[in-house]
Amino acid sequence: MPAILIHGVPDTHHVWDGVRQHLNRTDVEAWDLPGFGVARPAGFGSTKEEYVDWLIQRLERVGEPVDLVGHDWGCILTLRVAYLRPDLVRTWAGGNGPVNAEYVWHPLAKIWQDRVEGERFMSELRPEPFADDLAAGFDVPLGLAREMSGRVDEPMKDSVLRLYRSAITMGAEWEPGLSAVSAPCVVFWGALDPACQIEFGRRLGASVHATSVVEMDCNHWTVLQRPAEVAEILEKHWSAHADV
Repeated sequence: MPAILIHGVPDTHHVWDGVRQHLNRTDVEAWDLPGFGVARPAGFGSTKEEYVDWLIQRLERVGEPVDLVGHDWGCILTLRVAYLRPDLVRTWAGGNGPVNAEYVWHPLAKIWQDRVEGERFMSELRPEPFADDLAAGFDVPLGLAREMSGRVDEPMKDSVLRLYRSAITMGAEWEPGLSAVSAPCVVFWGALDPACQIEFGRRLGASVHATSVVEMDCNHWTVLQRPAEVAEILEKHWSAHADV
């Protein structure tokens, strides 16, 4: 069974490049969500439910349960898949994507959720200043921040706005299903994340009965800041459940 890696926002599959370089297994795929580096299907509205449905449909085509991994929104969406379709998921791992009714969306998310401020933010967004903000506020290495911001095109901007506006009450809607996730789980979380605080990583771990919650000494983008450490966490998790 392959391992499938799902990115967050505003990322593409490239956010996993560093992690993949440190993985020993070769059956690893990193997918782009619709609107994030790839075209959206006709009529695709970029809501959280549509992304979950898209993931389920693509996982069904794999033909066997996978080792599913997600970061940021990838964490949130893959957990929903693990709850709705346990037959598609052998193991799950993820982090820095809170699913909790008490979680308060971070300031940038609130801007994106506002129909006036969100459009203004996206219309004024320029790659270099945005990269500088990512580097300064989230400790993303500047070179990687510039690569990330350079991939933010108009379809991605629209997808981000639509996704966040569909998710204002996501925590209250989706948290109740977490306890029903049956796949073996591990949570890895940047403990210094100001947007998705570590307490929500701990709560997530408890909700899905994770074998461990690894609190990493870094900010939100664990996969960019500590790729070798993330790879080690994943391979240890997969190895521990090789017979599942």
